[in-house]
Amino acid sequence: MSNMFGFHPLLAILSHIFFIGVSFYALQALMPEKVIRKHRIFQAQILFIFLSITIGWSVSNFFLEISYWSGRIPTFFG
Repeated sequence: MSNMFGFHPLLAILSHIFFIGVSFYALQALMPEKVIRKHRIFQAQILFIFLSITIGWSVSNFFLEISYWSGRIPTFFG
């Protein structure tokens, strides 16, 4: 039973890192040159990192919650 408690946080951390990476990769498809002012490269990079974290964290939480609640469905009917 104690092994179960160590697995969930590890799964959550790996899920968050994976989805943050995927969202960063997906954001690379945008062309920020049309919206970002010239000579603001550092601010644009920070914005991309924060957007990646926000999107990746949200998607990861969505999948973790779906996983949790789908595992709880049998307790509702049993």
